[in-house]
Amino acid sequence: MEHKTVVIFGSSRSFGNTRKVLDKLVELKNDIDIIDLNAYNIGYFDYEFKNKDDDFIKVMEKVITYNTIIFATPIYWYTMSAQLKTFFDRISDLLFEGNKEIGRKLRGKQMGVISCGSDAVYIEGFEMPFKESANYLGMTYLGHLHTWLKEDLTLESNVFNNLKHFMG
Repeated sequence: MEHKTVVIFGSSRSFGNTRKVLDKLVELKNDIDIIDLNAYNIGYFDYEFKNKDDDFIKVMEKVITYNTIIFATPIYWYTMSAQLKTFFDRISDLLFEGNKEIGRKLRGKQMGVISCGSDAVYIEGFEMPFKESANYLGMTYLGHLHTWLKEDLTLESNVFNNLKHFMG
């Protein structure tokens, strides 16, 4: 049985501002599960597959049971977090023998991105790796929603409304 939506969450802080945004998303749409990458041991991609026994494949076996995959990250130095980049790079493991069947199961699924920054500004090009990867993997790209919190750590009203309507 396939589940509806999973959020792959990569941040240096499991309970920082990005998580506050995700908690609000779950409150609005309760059929969403969150995978916090900090709870797993996922090593860097390498061509010798030295990390083949880490948690990446176990996480991906769970991820492929969902119809919609959302990547969520704070913006660090104009790009995704190191945790999410490491996970994203490891998708390359799914292009090689032994894991291709898992990779094939991504075809036809939906992919989107939620970012969280300190304000409404984000750098053009941030979403390119997600958009192009969705295309390469045969996934439907849902788009990117940029979010931020006010000084009192609540969502701006327009961010809240955008979050409410993200993914339909």
